[in-house]
Amino acid sequence: MSDPTTPKKPKLRGVMLFTLAYMGASIFASIARGNGEFVFYIVVMLVLIGAVVWIHSRINLSTGIIWGLALWGFLHMAGGLVPLPPTWPYDGDQAVFYSWWIIPPGYLKYDQVVHAFGFGITTWLCWHGLRAAIVGMGISRPEVKPTLGLLTLSAAAGMGFGALNEVVEFAAVLLLPNTNVGGYINTGWDLVFNFAGCVMAALILRFTNK
Repeated sequence: MSDPTTPKKPKLRGVMLFTLAYMGASIFASIARGNGEFVFYIVVMLVLIGAVVWIHSRINLSTGIIWGLALWGFLHMAGGLVPLPPTWPYDGDQAVFYSWWIIPPGYLKYDQVVHAFGFGITTWLCWHGLRAAIVGMGISRPEVKPTLGLLTLSAAAGMGFGALNEVVEFAAVLLLPNTNVGGYINTGWDLVFNFAGCVMAALILRFTNK
């Protein structure tokens, strides 16, 4: 008899088709334009997709987490490959969505929103994994609550993955010419919005108790 507290396996056909569609379009666009930076990021994305599939096979990720990760990947690919309309304000010399000032001048960029969203989802994923590890030790799932301590660990892990993302971007700068990564100030703001996304996710988990 199955445990009623154990979440059911989500149906993944829709998210798989969505991910395959935008990854296929991204691969085609990157190669057609000779965009070496995004060929590099596509390789990273494929590694990450493989990691998510492996993690899901071990701890049964929720439908929300899987769709959140897929949407984050889409926003990342679109951010670097989709050109902006001519009249939209942007930062730097590449008129793509990652450079778009959503609130100009200098207040809020598309890139910053994607960072906050993505590492908020990562914090949710870390909480899911931490809870699964505790349940694996023999504690029943309903007893594992999103306490301040556990959510602090989850948010700190999300921030750690955010820092790893900056390492990957630094590697792109060293290996490839003409990237759209940005300088030290951009990296600092990336970390600030990573932090904001992680804290927001932790607060949502805390007050919804999911």
